[in-house]
Amino acid sequence: MTVDVLPGRGDRLAADGIAFLADGRFEDALAPLRLALSLGDAQPATMLNLAIAEDRAGERDHARRLMRAVAVRLPEWDEPWLRLAESFRATGEHAAAEDAYRQVLDLNPKRPEALIALAGLLLMRGRPEEARDLLLRCCGIAPDNAEAWNTLGLACKAMGDAETALTAFVRAQTLRPSVAAYWVNGADVSLEAGVADAELARLAVACEQHPLNPAVHIGLGMLLDRLGRRAEAIDALEAATELAPDSPGPLMLLAAVLSRTSRTKQAEAMLRRLSAMDLGNVAVQNDHAAVLMRLHRHPEARALLLDVLDRSEQTVVLLSNLANATACVGLQEEAVAVAHRAVGLDPSAVLPRRVLCNTLAYRDGVTGEELLAAMRDCSAVLPRTRLPPLTNRIDPDRHLTVGLLSGTLRAHPVGWLTVAGIETLDPESFSVVCLSQQTVPDDPFARRYRAAARDWVDIDGMSDVALAEAARARGIDILIDLGGYGDAARMIACAHRLAPVQIKWVGMQSHSTGMPEMDWFLTDRWETPEGFEQFYSEKLLRLPDGYVCYSPPPYAPDVVPPPALANGSVTFGCFNNLAKITPRVIATWAEILRRVPGSRLVLKTHQLSDVATANACRAAFAAEGVPAHRLEFRGPSGHRAFMAEYGDIDIVLDPFPYSGGLTTCEALWMGVPTIALPGEIFASRHSASHLSNAGLADWVTGSVDGYIGMAVARAGDVQALAALRAGLRERVRRSPLCDAPRFGRNLGTALRHAWRAWCAER
Repeated sequence: MTVDVLPGRGDRLAADGIAFLADGRFEDALAPLRLALSLGDAQPATMLNLAIAEDRAGERDHARRLMRAVAVRLPEWDEPWLRLAESFRATGEHAAAEDAYRQVLDLNPKRPEALIALAGLLLMRGRPEEARDLLLRCCGIAPDNAEAWNTLGLACKAMGDAETALTAFVRAQTLRPSVAAYWVNGADVSLEAGVADAELARLAVACEQHPLNPAVHIGLGMLLDRLGRRAEAIDALEAATELAPDSPGPLMLLAAVLSRTSRTKQAEAMLRRLSAMDLGNVAVQNDHAAVLMRLHRHPEARALLLDVLDRSEQTVVLLSNLANATACVGLQEEAVAVAHRAVGLDPSAVLPRRVLCNTLAYRDGVTGEELLAAMRDCSAVLPRTRLPPLTNRIDPDRHLTVGLLSGTLRAHPVGWLTVAGIETLDPESFSVVCLSQQTVPDDPFARRYRAAARDWVDIDGMSDVALAEAARARGIDILIDLGGYGDAARMIACAHRLAPVQIKWVGMQSHSTGMPEMDWFLTDRWETPEGFEQFYSEKLLRLPDGYVCYSPPPYAPDVVPPPALANGSVTFGCFNNLAKITPRVIATWAEILRRVPGSRLVLKTHQLSDVATANACRAAFAAEGVPAHRLEFRGPSGHRAFMAEYGDIDIVLDPFPYSGGLTTCEALWMGVPTIALPGEIFASRHSASHLSNAGLADWVTGSVDGYIGMAVARAGDVQALAALRAGLRERVRRSPLCDAPRFGRNLGTALRHAWRAWCAER
């Protein structure tokens, strides 16, 4: 931090300034150092210490002039160049920092700090070979420098030399066993080196030998997490937090692991505690916001992110999370604008482009062409590694292995809409391998997938390349992605080609993926009518009925008569995410309420439990002339209660352009029909598909005027609503929407068609 004053030349003021610097009190150091200089202490050490203080206090331009002046006065001294390099690195001026570090090494080729820091910059700039050469030199010069060995490990890892990387990390751990990052790095790379089991055994022994060292427990916990052994990982990380209760590092890691389990509330409480410990920690606050979103507390997450951005620099991660949270409170246009800002910060980054693709689908007026272009732009920045050629046997009629790639193989829309189809695939023709992330072992849907699968692979700790290699090692012939660009998704791994045939189905299936490696898009004639091929980069694999198979919950309450019979007026409803309710939807619903006297609208979604969000939504309706007494807002509830609340609804009004999916199936099961307005993008046509598949195509319309007119007409015939409602559940039960064996046959035929097409192209 400080530079020693030359013997016999430092006065009391300079010494005071140095003491303040040593304590990190940079602003306090300024006055005594400036005064020492003004009183004639012009020695280079005093000037350089003042420069360090000014630099850390934010006076960077003046600090850098002082550093350069010292370098001119003592051209053989490497210290001012080192301090100048550190100043540039702190502000992200990497090219200038690299030049300054090279000046240091020209003067002193054996300066470890410069060798390590320059290597770190080279790693950031994608030049790992040069970084490795510098670090090998540094490790020879300073073999006891743990950071040199750790950075060497990072360089070797970046070059794909995982075995050497692990050796370097272990050396760093031996030299400084209290640094948790060294143990975490070793845990990560052991997977790539293929020695995770051996590393796990070594870490277990280390924990026994050093039971009071939290860093070792952290390394063990992170490796267990990477291996998908979450319960054990949590135990190890909890031990680390007990050993270091005042250290934020173990708490942050534990919270991250907890947030990927069903213990999200515990993770949120931990992150709240971390925020209280250090209000200025942007990373903690960002993670806190991310967990709040997983808990569906989007208004809180958005408020937190806005507060952080008011106090700190904009980053891609902060803006990406803000865009997601903003969309989820119903501010679609603003969300897309924030996503564009995130893309602008780093056009080559994947995360903001994923977020843009996801938020665009909710924006009113989005076209199929526009969304396809955004998807293609996202695909263009995905990393791609050339792996060895696929070795799957070319035989159009042989038994096939089908891989399911998903982070939502549980009670989730993906589960409700796909598991029945997977269960009914012909076992003589197909075997299933589940590549699962964020597994919830005790979940009833997870158990159904496991029962249907030949193999279950937890993929949480795998890199995308490792995931591709794992899929290939299991002989997967057809890979079905069930995640898209969603939060728990791994679709981007498909860019490395996991299988000869890759298909997109359900799970953030808002539109085309834009990925040239995604060969097919599983759909039906209602989701993608003839002529829609132009909006997709994939070939369309149309099923003869609907593209999903709904599994109704066995605990669903009985259907009750329409409330209009007792109320004398119609109750419209929508139980969809607020992200789907655009200003045009509100205006359309307001017009329906005006034309149907005495009618009411019930909106139910988790965001409406937030008072400010509910008030904003209520104000949007008021601006369209709808008084508050004609609206009812409801928050979240358990699934059985959620289903029962359809008993309070006569007609569901589907949102647009992002329509209901599972919610439409649930409404139909509870006897409540939905009025749908499909558009051009895939996400806008879900309800049209489900309604048509259930024999209710006459509830689908092609224009806003038609939507309004249909709502008014249907509301005017309560007896017809009652008759439809009385038989709707049985009608849906007997329809292709819930006919699992029929769907399984159709799915198998489609998969065989895709496989034969691949064989024919070889």
